[in-house]
Amino acid sequence: MLVERENELKTLTKILAKADKGQGQIVLVSGEAGIGKSSLIQAMQRNAREATPKLNWFEGGCEALFTPRTLGPVYDMAPQMGRMVEMALQAESGPSALYYAILSALEKAQPAVMVCEDLHWADHATLDLIKYIARRLNLLRVTLILSFRDDEIQLTHPLTQLLGDLPGTMTTRLPLNPLTEAGVIQLSENSKVDGKAVFSITDGNPFYVSELIAAGTDSAYVPASVKDAVALRLAQLSSNTRELLERLSVMPKSSRIEFLQALIGDNLSEQLADGLARGFLVEDGVAVRFRHDLTRLAIFDRLSPSRRRQYHADCLRILENETNAPMLDRLVHHAAGAQDSGKVLRFAPLAAEAAAIAGAHGGAAAHYALALKFVNEAEPELAARLYESWAYESTLSDQMGEDVLDGLRHAITLWRALNRPDKVGRCLRQLSRIHWYRGESVSAARYADQAIQVLEALPASAERGMAYSMRSQLHMLNDQMEQAIEWGFRALDFESDHPDLEIRMHALNNIGTAMIFRDNRDGLIHLKESLRLALAHGHHENAARAYNNLAEYAVEFRDFKLAEEMLEAALKFDKQNDLDAWTHYLSGRLGQMRMDQGKLDEGIAIASEIISDPHCPTLLSRLPANLVISRARMRKGDPEAEALLQETLSNALATDEKQHIVPARLSIIEWAWLSDKTATAMEHIQRLMQLTQSDRHPWNMGDRAIWADRFGFQPSLNIMKDLPEPYRLELEGKYEAAAKSWDHIGAPYESAMVKLRSQNKTLVTEAIEAFQEIGAGLALQKARTIAEGLGLKIKLSQRKRGPYQATREHPLGLTAKEQEVLSCLKEGLSNREIADQLSRSQRTVEHHVSAILGKLDATNRTSAILRVQREPWLVDTSLRPD
Repeated sequence: MLVERENELKTLTKILAKADKGQGQIVLVSGEAGIGKSSLIQAMQRNAREATPKLNWFEGGCEALFTPRTLGPVYDMAPQMGRMVEMALQAESGPSALYYAILSALEKAQPAVMVCEDLHWADHATLDLIKYIARRLNLLRVTLILSFRDDEIQLTHPLTQLLGDLPGTMTTRLPLNPLTEAGVIQLSENSKVDGKAVFSITDGNPFYVSELIAAGTDSAYVPASVKDAVALRLAQLSSNTRELLERLSVMPKSSRIEFLQALIGDNLSEQLADGLARGFLVEDGVAVRFRHDLTRLAIFDRLSPSRRRQYHADCLRILENETNAPMLDRLVHHAAGAQDSGKVLRFAPLAAEAAAIAGAHGGAAAHYALALKFVNEAEPELAARLYESWAYESTLSDQMGEDVLDGLRHAITLWRALNRPDKVGRCLRQLSRIHWYRGESVSAARYADQAIQVLEALPASAERGMAYSMRSQLHMLNDQMEQAIEWGFRALDFESDHPDLEIRMHALNNIGTAMIFRDNRDGLIHLKESLRLALAHGHHENAARAYNNLAEYAVEFRDFKLAEEMLEAALKFDKQNDLDAWTHYLSGRLGQMRMDQGKLDEGIAIASEIISDPHCPTLLSRLPANLVISRARMRKGDPEAEALLQETLSNALATDEKQHIVPARLSIIEWAWLSDKTATAMEHIQRLMQLTQSDRHPWNMGDRAIWADRFGFQPSLNIMKDLPEPYRLELEGKYEAAAKSWDHIGAPYESAMVKLRSQNKTLVTEAIEAFQEIGAGLALQKARTIAEGLGLKIKLSQRKRGPYQATREHPLGLTAKEQEVLSCLKEGLSNREIADQLSRSQRTVEHHVSAILGKLDATNRTSAILRVQREPWLVDTSLRPD
C-alpha cells in the first residue's frame, strides 16, 4: 500500500499529460535509500497504463557494482526498444549510432516514458546518453524519469554536473520525504505492531517501516533484509569510517562532536565527513546522529559482545572525565553496556531520582529496573532501597503486577535482616497501597494495620504519621467517611508534634475528600490546600491525588463546570508527569461525565481508549471506563449490554468498595426497568437497600431512592431532606420540576427519564424526542410503549441523509474537513499554514476553526489542543493531510 504519495502521483500525472501534448518532460525523483522512489514510479506506471493503454514504458537501472556496468539501463531497455537499439549496443562504432537508435526508438514509441533508476551508481557513458536525449525531448511526447539518492552525491559526483545541464523549463524536481507518524500508523493498522513505535525507530523511512511491519515487531529487532541492506552500504566504506559508525552505534542519541573528538582522535573530521556524505549520519547542531535509528541497530547487531563492551567502556571513561556534569542516563547506559556493575549501581539510582523529580516516573522505574539486573552485586541496604524504589515508581506508572509485589516483599525481607523495622513499616504501607489499586481491599486493610502495628512499637517517626493517614485513606475509599475524618485528624495531630509535609498533604486530602462526599463543601478548603502544598513543593503523587479527588467529586455530584476545569487541569498534570495510574482512572471519569451529559458515543469512545490500552493493567484504573461502556451501550440498546453489565458488577464486587458496587448495581436496575425484567431489578434493589445505613453518598442515596420508588418501595422520609434537588422533587411527585432541575444541571437523559413517569402526554413526547436526540435506543423503545399506553401516536423524525456522513458519525458532529483542520491545529499550525497545507483559503480555515471551537466547547485554540491531547480519538488520523 502506497501512502502519503498522493501529491507526487498527481504531479506525475500532470507531467505525463503535458508530455502527451508534444512537450517532452524530465522528472527527477530523489530521496534517501528506502524512501520509496521505485514504489512511486511503479504506482505511476500502473496509473498511466490504465489512463493511456497505448503508452510505451521503458525502464532500466544502475547497480551498486564494484565497477559500474557500462550503459546498464540501456541494456535493460533494449529488448523493448527494438532490434535497432540491440544492434547498436553490439556494434563497436561508438556512441553516435546508439544515441540515434535510442532517439529513433522513442520517436516511434510515442507516447512513451523512459525510466533510468539509481543514477547515483551510473557510469559516465549512461550519463552522457541521458544528457543527449534530454536536450532533444522538447518536441517529443516522451517523459524521462530519473531517480537517484540525493544524499549520496556530492559536488564532485558526475551526476551533479548532469543535473545542472538539464533544461530547466522541462525539468521537475520531485524530492520524496519520509512518512509522517500518521502515515506509519495507517500502514500498520492491520498489523500487530505499534505504529508510533515503528515511526520512532524508522523516522518514517518506508523501506524500514515495511520491513518492521512484515516482521511483526516494533522493538529493536532488525529484520534480516534491513541488515543485508545496511551491510551492503557499509562494505563500500573505509575501515576507519566503519569503525566510527560502529562506535556511534552504541550511543542511542546524538553525540556531541567534542565528545567524539576525545573518543576518535585526530582522524574524526575525515571519517565524519565520509559518514555524512554517504547518508549514514546527519548533523544536529553541535552533534551528529544516525539518519535512521534502524541503521544504528543494524550496525550494532553486527558487533561482537566483546567489542560492544569495549566501545561502551571507552564512552564511559570519557564521560566520567568530562569537566561538565555528564548526563546521568548516558552514564547508566554505557555502564550497563560495559557490564560494569559497580558503575550501574552507582549511577542508576541517581538517574532514577532525577527522572522522578522531573516527572518522568516511567523513566525512573526503568532506571531502577536496570539497576536490579545487577542487584546480586549490591550491598543488602542498597538492594532493599532499589526494590522499594522500583516498586514505588512502577506504581505511579500504573504497573502493579506480581513482580512489583515480589519486589516489595524482597525489600521487606532485606530490611528485616538489617533490623530496620521503620523501613519494614514503610514497605507494608506501600503494599497496602498497591493492593488497593489492584482492587484487593481486604489485603490493603490487612497490610495497613500491620504497618501501624510495626510503627507504633517504634519511637515516633514520619512513617507512623503516614500509616495513620493511609488508614484514613482506606476508610475514605470504602465510603466510611466518619472513620476517614477521625484517622485523618489523628495523622494531623501527630504531624503537629512531628512536622512532616507529606503527612500534612496526605491527611488534608483524605479529610477534605471525606467531607465533600458527605456534601460538606468545607472539605474543598482542605483539598485545595493539599493541592497547593503538593504543587508548591513538587510532590507529584499528592498533587495527582488531590486533582483526582476534586475531579471525581465534581463528576459524581454533577458539578459539570467544576468537573471540566478539574479534569482538564488534572489530565494535563498527570500526562506531563508520567502518572499513568491517575491518567487512566480520570479519563474514565471524563467518559462518565460525557455520558451523564447525554453524549453517549463520546463517552464510549473515551472509555474504549482506556480499555484497549495495554498500559492500563490494573482493575481500579479500568473500573470507571468499564462502567461507562456497559451503561452507555445499554442505553443505546446494545444486545451485549446484559453481559457487559454483569462483567462490570463482577469487577466492582472484587474491590469490595461501595463507590464502585453501587453504580454497577444501579446500571443493572435501569436496564431491567427499561427491559421489563422486574425480578432482576428487585433482586438488585434489595441488595442496595441493605446499604442504606452505611452508604451516605447523597447522589447514591438519591439513585437508590428513586429506583426503589419506581418499583413501588416507599423511601424513608428521614433521607428526603438530604437528597439532591432533582431526586427530592421526583419523590414528591413534582416530575416537571424535577426534569427542569436535571436540565439545569445539564443531564438530558435523567431529565427524560423523569418525564416518562409523569404520564403527561406533553412531557412524554419531550422525553421521546430527547431519547432520540441522545441516541438512547433502549429508553426510546420503553418510551414508545408508555406513549402507546397513553394513546399517543409518535412519529419519529428521520435521520438526515446526504453528504454529511462524517458529521453524523463523529460524536461531536465534526465534519471531515473540520477533522482535517483539527488535526493541523493539534500540530500547532497557524491558520495560514493550515490553508497552505490543505489548499484552502485562509478565510475558509478561519470559519472551520471557529466551528471547531464551538463544537469542542473550547474558549481558544490552546483549549482545543489540550482537549485533543487528552482525547486523541477526536482526531480521525486517517484524515490527517500529507
